[in-house]
Amino acid sequence: MPDSSPSSSRPPQVGRRTLLGAAAAATAAPVVLGSASRAAAAPAPRKKPRALPGGGDLGPNVLVFDPSTPGIQARLDEVFRQQESAQFGTGRYALLFKPGTYSGLNAQLGFYTSIAGLGLSPDDTTINGDVTVDAGWFNGNATQNFWRSAENLALVPVSGTNRWAVAQAAPFRRMHVRGGLNLAPSGYGWASGGYIADSRIDGQVGPYSQQQWYTRDSAIGSWLNGVWNMVFSGVEGAPAQSFPNPPYTTLATTPVSREKPFLYLQGSEYRVFLPEKRTNARGVTWGNGTPRGTSLPLTQFYVARPGVSATTLNQALEQGLHLLLTPGIYHLSEPLRINRANTVVLGLGYATLIPDGGVTAVKVADVDGVRLAGFLVDAGPVNSPTLLEIGPRGASRDHSANPTTVQDVFIRIGGAGPGKATTSMVVNSRHTIIDHTWVWRADHGDGVGWETNRADYGVVVNGDDVLATGLFVEHFNKYDVQWFGQRGRTIFFQNEKAYDAPNQAAIQNGSLKGYAAYRVGDSVTSHEGWGLGSYCYYNVDPTIVQHHGFAAPVRPDVRFHNLLVVSLGGQGQYECVINDTGSPTSGTSTVPSTVVSYP
Repeated sequence: MPDSSPSSSRPPQVGRRTLLGAAAAATAAPVVLGSASRAAAAPAPRKKPRALPGGGDLGPNVLVFDPSTPGIQARLDEVFRQQESAQFGTGRYALLFKPGTYSGLNAQLGFYTSIAGLGLSPDDTTINGDVTVDAGWFNGNATQNFWRSAENLALVPVSGTNRWAVAQAAPFRRMHVRGGLNLAPSGYGWASGGYIADSRIDGQVGPYSQQQWYTRDSAIGSWLNGVWNMVFSGVEGAPAQSFPNPPYTTLATTPVSREKPFLYLQGSEYRVFLPEKRTNARGVTWGNGTPRGTSLPLTQFYVARPGVSATTLNQALEQGLHLLLTPGIYHLSEPLRINRANTVVLGLGYATLIPDGGVTAVKVADVDGVRLAGFLVDAGPVNSPTLLEIGPRGASRDHSANPTTVQDVFIRIGGAGPGKATTSMVVNSRHTIIDHTWVWRADHGDGVGWETNRADYGVVVNGDDVLATGLFVEHFNKYDVQWFGQRGRTIFFQNEKAYDAPNQAAIQNGSLKGYAAYRVGDSVTSHEGWGLGSYCYYNVDPTIVQHHGFAAPVRPDVRFHNLLVVSLGGQGQYECVINDTGSPTSGTSTVPSTVVSYP
C-alpha cells in the first residue's frame, strides 16, 4: 500500500465535558436546453451506467505494515502528532499490520485512528510493545478520548500492562493482551468509557477512575474495581454479581451476539471475515484458532474513496457489491439504500458520512443479515428527520435466524459544526442487534447550543425482539431512547441528559419534570434491561430538577435490573430513579441513587 504523510487538520476544540466525574477522580430538477422544434422529440434512451469494479487499492490513509517495513515507529508517531488533539478535525487513518511479530513499538492512538491486525486470529499478529491511549493532550482528563479503536492484535506490553484510557466510541475488539490492561489515564484523572468485546486479557483489568464500562464475550484474568456501573455479559473471569456495592452487573452469557466483520489477508488477497451468530455466548470466538463464519473476497466490495457520490455508492449496492468505506469524509446527497439481504457496509478509520440537504444517511430495507460496522454519521446543518433507519416503518419480517447488526456505528449531531436531526437512529426491523453505538448530541465543539444542534430523540426502537449490547446515548433535547417494540432487551446503557437546557421550562414534559433518558412505551408488555445509568449535569441552570432517569409501564414482564442515576456535582438533581421509585439525588456529592430490581 502507498504511504502518505498526514495532512493538516483543525486544532482541537474542547469545551464543557470537563466536570464529568469528580467522584471518579476521588471521576432542483435539471434544465434541458434545446429549440422548441425538438421539444416533442422522443428522448434518447438512457445508457445503462458502466458496471463498477470490485476491489482495488485501499487508498493513502490506510497504512499497511509488515515486520520488514522500515520506519514503522516514525510513521505511527507522525499520524499521532496530527491526530492527538484533532477532536473535530478531518483526518482519518487506519493502521493495518500484516501477520507476523513486531517489536519495540508504541502505537499511540489519537482521534479517528484505528489499528488492527490482518490475521484471522489476534495471535497471528503480535506486537511486543503497546497500543496506547492516554490523555496528555487534555491535561490528564480522558473523558473526551472518543473515536479510536484497536482490533485483532496480540500485545505483549513493555511494562506488563497496556494503557487504554478511552471514553465513548472507542472499541477494544478481538484483542489479546498478554498482560494487564489499565483503563485510566496516567495520573488517574477523570475517565468515562467504554467497551471491550471478544478479547482476552490474561492479567488484571484496572478501570480505576472509569465511571462505567461494558465487557462482552471475553476472558479476563481479574477485574480490579468499579466506580458506578461495570457490566459484564459472557465474560470468563468476570466478578460476581454484586450491584450496587461493588457496582457489578454480571450475566453469565450474552443472549445473542455476532462479532463485527473485519478485514484480513489470505496470502496476498484481502478478504472480509463475517463471524457467525452465537446464542448464549461466552468467551472469545477465536480461542481455538480459526473463528467460525464465512468470508468474502475484496473483489465483492466497492472500495470507496472520499469524494465519491451517493449515486455511485447506491449504484454499487444495486449492482450487488458490498461497500468498504476507506478513511475520510463522504457527503451524501441522497440516502445510501441497502435493499439486498446480507449486504456488508464496513468502514475503516472512522469513515464519516455527512447527509446534505436534510436527507437520511442510511436506509436499510426489511431484509435478513445486513451488517453495518465501523463508521460515523455526522448530521448536516439542514435538519434530517432521521440519520439512520434500520427497516421501513411497519417492518415485521422474522429475522431471528439472520439478524441485522449495527456495530461500532456512531452518530454525532454538532461538535464539528452545526448539525440537526429530529431522530438519530430508528430501528424498525425485528431482531436487530445494536452492538456498541454512541449516539451523541454534542455538548462541546462548534455548532453547539440548545437550538443550534437541536436533536429531540436519540434512538427509537419500533421493531420487536431488538437487542442492544452497549448502548451509549447522550444529551438529546427530549428523550434519549424510546422503545416501542415488544421483547426488547438492553445490556448496559450509559446516558447524560443535555447539559445546556436553559431552564426548567425548556425540558418540561407535560406534568413531568424532564424527559426520561430511557423510556419504554406504554403499550409494551415485555422488556428487560440490565445495568442502565443516567447522569445529569445541568450547568446552564443547576436548579433544574429531572423527575426520573427511566420510565416504563408497570407490568410484570417489563423488568429492569441494576439502575442508577447520578447528579454530577449537584448540577441539577433527579427526584427518582425509575417512574416514582428510587431515592432522589441530593447535594454535590455525586453519589448514585440505585434501584436493584424493578418492579
